[in-house]
Amino acid sequence: MSGPGVGFEYPSREVSWLKRDALLFANSIGCTSEELHFLYELDPNFAVFPTYPVILMFKETHPEVVDFYAAQKSVTIPGVPVFDPTRVVDGQRLLEFLKPLPTSSAGRKFEVRTKVLGVYDKGKPGTVVETQTDLVDAEKNESYARVTTSSFYVGQGNWGGPKGPATVNFPPPEGKKPDLVLENQTTNETPLLYRLNGDYNPLHAHPEPGAKMGFGGVIIHGLYSWNWACHGLLQHLGGSNPANFKEYQARFASPVRPGDKLILEAWKTGEFKGEWEEIRFLVKNSHGKVVLSNGRALIKTGAKGKL
Repeated sequence: MSGPGVGFEYPSREVSWLKRDALLFANSIGCTSEELHFLYELDPNFAVFPTYPVILMFKETHPEVVDFYAAQKSVTIPGVPVFDPTRVVDGQRLLEFLKPLPTSSAGRKFEVRTKVLGVYDKGKPGTVVETQTDLVDAEKNESYARVTTSSFYVGQGNWGGPKGPATVNFPPPEGKKPDLVLENQTTNETPLLYRLNGDYNPLHAHPEPGAKMGFGGVIIHGLYSWNWACHGLLQHLGGSNPANFKEYQARFASPVRPGDKLILEAWKTGEFKGEWEEIRFLVKNSHGKVVLSNGRALIKTGAKGKL
C-alpha cells in the first residue's frame, strides 16, 4: 500500500526490563494470587504476561519517569503534518505473540522496530496513524512479538490525506449469550498504578489534559482496559498459561473514567485456526456503553493447558 508516510521507519529503540517490571505489570492488570507464575519470581513457572511488549514502546530502557510529551515529539513522519502529541488517544491495537519473553532482558539487547503502515485523514474528528512494531532480539534478529497500533490524533484532520481502508470487524455472535462475563470496579488509583509500567501520559494522571480534550478530566489508559480484558480471557479460557495465547486485539471505543465499572463479555466461537480457538469479546461500562469493541483473541481453550 502506498500513501503519505507509508513505509517510513522510525529509528530502532533499545528496550529493557527486569523481573520486577514483569511483576509490576502483572499486578497492575489484575493477576491474582492464584497466578503466582505471573506474580512471584521464584515460582518454577515464572513468566512474563504475554501482552507486556505493548508497554515497552513507552518504557524503553528508562528506570525513571520520563516526559511523555517530549518523547512523542522526537520523530516526525515525512510527508504528513506534524501532529500534536498532547492530543492523541489509542484507536486500536493488535498483538501477535511470536515467542515467550525471557523474564528479564539483562545481558541481552532487545529493541523495538517500528514502521508506518498508513496515515489516514478522518476529517474534522482527526487523523489515524497506523504503525507496526516488532520486538526483536537485536543480536539474533529474532522477533518475539508484533504490535499493530492505530493512534488517533484528536481534531487534527482535514489536511487532504487519504481516508484509509474500511476496518475489518469482529462482532459478537448474534443471539448467543456470552460464555464468560467478568466485572472490574476501577478506582481513582487504577491509572496511577498502571502508569508506573512506563506509560506516563499526563492524560491519565492530571485532570487538565483531559479537560482540554473534552473528556472532563482524567481517563484511564485504554491499554489498561485492553490488558485487563486479555488477562481475564487467558485466566478463564486458557488456564492462565501464556503458552495458550497467540493473538489478541480490540478497538478503543470510548474513554473510561476512574471509578467506572468494566464488564467483559466473551464468546467462544467454536472456530479454530489449528489448535487456537477464536474468541470474540467486548468490554462495556455499567451504563452499557461499549469501551472496547472489535475484540478478538486466539486462545487454546480447555483444561489441558492449565499450569
